[in-house]
Amino acid sequence: MQLDDEILQDFLIEAQEILERLDSQLVALEAAPDDHELLNAVFRGFHTIKGGAGFLSLDAMVEVAHKAEDVFGLLREGKRQVTARLMDVILQVLDTLRGMFEELNGGQAPHAAAPELLAALISLAKGEDLGDDAPAPAVPAARAPAEPAPLEEAGEFDDVVAQMMSESEVQGRAADAPAAAPVEAAAGGSALISDDEFETLLDNLHGKGQFHAETTPPPAAPAAGTELISDDEFEALLDNLHGKGQFHVEAAPAAAPAVRAPAARAVHAEAPAAAGHDAHPSDAAKAAQNKDTTVRVETEILDRIMNMVGELVLIRNRLTNLQASIGDPEVTQTVSNLDVVTSDLQMAAMKTRMQPIKKVFGRFPRVVRDLARSLKKEIELVMIGEDTDLDKNLVEALSDPLVHLVRNAVDHGIEGPDQRAAAGKPRTGVLTLAAEQSGDQILLTIKDDGRGMDADVLRAKAVEKGLLEPDAAARLSQREAFELIFLPGFSTKEQISDVSGRGVGMDVVKTRITQLNGSIEIDSTPAIGTTIRIRVPLTLAILPTLMVVLKSQIFALPLVNVKEIIDFKLAQARDVNGRKMLVVRGKALPLYYLSHWLVDGVYDRVIESGHVVIVAVGSQHFALLVDELIGQEEVVIKPLGAMLHGTKGLAGATITGNGRIALILDLPELVDAYARRS
Repeated sequence: MQLDDEILQDFLIEAQEILERLDSQLVALEAAPDDHELLNAVFRGFHTIKGGAGFLSLDAMVEVAHKAEDVFGLLREGKRQVTARLMDVILQVLDTLRGMFEELNGGQAPHAAAPELLAALISLAKGEDLGDDAPAPAVPAARAPAEPAPLEEAGEFDDVVAQMMSESEVQGRAADAPAAAPVEAAAGGSALISDDEFETLLDNLHGKGQFHAETTPPPAAPAAGTELISDDEFEALLDNLHGKGQFHVEAAPAAAPAVRAPAARAVHAEAPAAAGHDAHPSDAAKAAQNKDTTVRVETEILDRIMNMVGELVLIRNRLTNLQASIGDPEVTQTVSNLDVVTSDLQMAAMKTRMQPIKKVFGRFPRVVRDLARSLKKEIELVMIGEDTDLDKNLVEALSDPLVHLVRNAVDHGIEGPDQRAAAGKPRTGVLTLAAEQSGDQILLTIKDDGRGMDADVLRAKAVEKGLLEPDAAARLSQREAFELIFLPGFSTKEQISDVSGRGVGMDVVKTRITQLNGSIEIDSTPAIGTTIRIRVPLTLAILPTLMVVLKSQIFALPLVNVKEIIDFKLAQARDVNGRKMLVVRGKALPLYYLSHWLVDGVYDRVIESGHVVIVAVGSQHFALLVDELIGQEEVVIKPLGAMLHGTKGLAGATITGNGRIALILDLPELVDAYARRS
């Protein structure tokens, strides 16, 4: 059967979402092996991936998912126990499935799983022990693990499959297959069945088990009009149908091509009614409601909508300026109404681009678990504020920096169990990831209760590596000393490993956060722990700015970089080693004429008076002299044209409220191009 790209893409999206959940669910299961709901959720996850892959004839994917499902079948029956070694193998299955999905996305057929992995799964499914199967150090799971997704939450892939499977086709196959007997309905009528029921029917009809009448039959079908069976009863029925028992008849038919696509559709009662209903009516109604009120939209369309809303905001700003000159009360009232509607529309459009930070946080239970096991450490991961929303582009951009910081905290920050015990600490270290909205910014916190950092040790290491002169290092404040770890090539690790110690990574983090108009700061106490705080804007599409004038030209400074504004007189400037400096509250700051950098023909111009904008770029502060201040304005960022694209120090352009074009400055790039190289 030839399947179109839409069905394949729907399957890839649904299955990859399942894989993301499985990462955190498996780590949680390792810490709580007696959690049967979690165990069932993991089993259903592998079962759903196997079913969809079977429908698409992706045999390599079906094989590895099916064998993993067999292992979890034993765990559900209590015939195996969850161990660290078993979980290593299952997590390797997840990595293998991810590789297969990448191959599918690249237009290639998935390669078969490694023979060693399949052999390990077969051994586990037989109840055999693998080598080195001793329990791993306890790694408590996140306190708020991802909720197991109920199977009733059907996705778009389910919808497509159900449409392709007509009722007559299901009934025709049921008439030819002995396995259909256990799910024969009682008399009369038709009914809607749930995802679990339809999945069970497809498994019986098309492939998972060979069901024979000579052995103990499954539970009898309920008569028409009886009460819905409970969750536990339905789980027992599932085990009978395709788990614990093998059902035989004298002549077993050849297995039909596997069709295991999970779906929930209207099917006549004579086929599936006996399978029961595992969801209560209220749950089914809730699932249907969720399904009907959500829709998957291409991000390109959302970006286009956001761009049009941005144009509307610019028009609103223009009308707001014009209404004062018109002086008509009706015009003023109309513009005021437009302002309210535009603001609401802008907020609604921004929310369509928002995603919860758990899209990033969801990977860390696995990252921390694997690192802790390889380093023989005991670490508890606590995640707070996973539902905090921020711009989709920021979610993607923050992923790599946060991975660097988490790996660094596990490797550098938290000590081994014996070291912690000797220091009077609990053997298990605690790593906390937190997110919260603070005004128009998102605050991310990475905190550990490890060994902390000593500012004097960092100063000495910087001098030893030739990154700073001794006098310069001695003048550094404690906070500035902590920020030395962001210098390229700086590392306090004595031994290089595959985790850290090569002096790369932390400087990349600083650069990436700065590019996002964000800031990062460190607070640490020796033997107590380290806290890293990252602040990034809520969205990259709308930018609060400070509008300034440089010789009749308007420029926008991102407000996140602006610390304060002071009046300037030339007499306040000081010459130090040929450079202009401005003393602000006892601290000397480099003073630069911004017009010298940005306006042609005014390099030698001397400004007698004006305004100085104090800006922060990383840990450094600079005083930038401007001709005139316009004020604060929220602008919509527009990309630069071909002639200016890629120009150092320019982040984009916007249209001001009076209709003029203003260039938006990228202060980190601007300072790097002019101040630090001058």
